[in-house]
Amino acid sequence: MKHVNILGVPFSITNHSTLVEQLNHHIQKHEKSFVITANPEIVMRAKQEEAYMKSLHRATYITADGIGIVKASRLLGQTLPERVTGYDVMIEMLKLADLNHYRIYLLGAHQDTLVEVKKHIEQFYPHIQVVGSHDGYFDWHNNTISEEIMHCSPDLIFVALGAPKQENWIAEHIDQFSKGVFLCVGGSFDVIAGKVKRAPLSWQNKNLEWFYRLLQQPTRWKRMLALPRFSYHVIRQKVKRSL
Repeated sequence: MKHVNILGVPFSITNHSTLVEQLNHHIQKHEKSFVITANPEIVMRAKQEEAYMKSLHRATYITADGIGIVKASRLLGQTLPERVTGYDVMIEMLKLADLNHYRIYLLGAHQDTLVEVKKHIEQFYPHIQVVGSHDGYFDWHNNTISEEIMHCSPDLIFVALGAPKQENWIAEHIDQFSKGVFLCVGGSFDVIAGKVKRAPLSWQNKNLEWFYRLLQQPTRWKRMLALPRFSYHVIRQKVKRSL
């Protein structure tokens, strides 16, 4: 698959439906894959932290989770077709899992959130087998989560630890597995559990989902400072290419 290099991060040139189809193909073939949906904040962190950049480069696919990434690709002359968000991919993969009786594992969030996510899956996707789960509060250096996942043998592993923890965790453990789609889904468990509301479709269509989240969680304002810094560095990359 072709890529767009944005500040050192290789974004896959793909759209939502193509990615979902490809991930289903990996499951059918008992292959493993590692999916990151990255926004400007993730790109800026990777630019600053070499170890995190190395984790991103372990991914099979990195998609544009944010209109800022799509616009940056246009500026750099290799257009990414659309946003491909972790939440949207997760919902489509749950539909496929229900249709094909896939086995899934849930990693991340609070324990009470996991309970609500499982209830939601049982209600709306009754043919999915939730073969295991673990909350996101564990000792990084002293746990048996990867061994538990291998024992459960899931087809899909949804990792909702938030950036950079989720990407680093998968990158550190992916070599232990021979199969399974590992998908970084950020705060998607909170949305499915009803603890956080996603922006209405009208806001999403106007590319204002980031602003809706800021209104819901004003403490995110410091994280939003990554956006102007991202724009500045993308413009610098564009200028360097044109010299």
